[in-house]
Amino acid sequence: MINPNSEIKLDQSWLEHLQTEFTKPYMQQLKQFLMAEKAAGKQILPKGGEWFNALNTTPLDKVKVVIIGQDPYPTPGHAHGLCFSVQQGVQPLPKSLLNINQELWDDLGVNNQHTGYLQPWTQQGVLLLNAVLTVEAGKANAHQGIGWEQFTDSVIELINEKTNNTVFILWGAYAQKKGQRIDANRHFVLKSPHPSPLSAYRGFFGSKPFSRANLYLEQNGKKPINWQL
Repeated sequence: MINPNSEIKLDQSWLEHLQTEFTKPYMQQLKQFLMAEKAAGKQILPKGGEWFNALNTTPLDKVKVVIIGQDPYPTPGHAHGLCFSVQQGVQPLPKSLLNINQELWDDLGVNNQHTGYLQPWTQQGVLLLNAVLTVEAGKANAHQGIGWEQFTDSVIELINEKTNNTVFILWGAYAQKKGQRIDANRHFVLKSPHPSPLSAYRGFFGSKPFSRANLYLEQNGKKPINWQL
């Protein structure tokens, strides 16, 4: 089920380095868990072909910016394998996403209030990576602690080692803990509170992550991100 050589395909740039992860005991246990959940009739989000969407739309050698989320939206029809992003046409937008759009407007004057579909960012080198890649419909955080975190730690470590001058945007304590081993001398680590309604007014608003990311990219000879959707 989660073997990239069978049902789910993983972009070769990632698979080259992550192949061995799929043979490790934790991944085999994760596979068995997900198979059992499906057999029990539980709906797993996003659909299987989108679990690795973040990696498949942003190859390793194209990564310029990494945004780390927690786990997929548990509402059917929302998640499609990219952190914070929802499928095309979803309205109303999740509140954290509304706040991201508000900060983007305040920071760069970019108006994305019409959409929460962030996939165009990924095609410019923005990796939208959740720490946990699946969730049970209607049960937020249901798949935490079953193995995905170990896999995505390997993804982050790979980016840390194989790329240079990458921007890591870490919103909230969870993402900051997830990214604590990133080499801040080699990369640009942007930290702020999470954009959720509970914490956005504690420093997320006004943190200007989008303009700061672009300035760093330009200073290091990289094309800035066009954040307009």
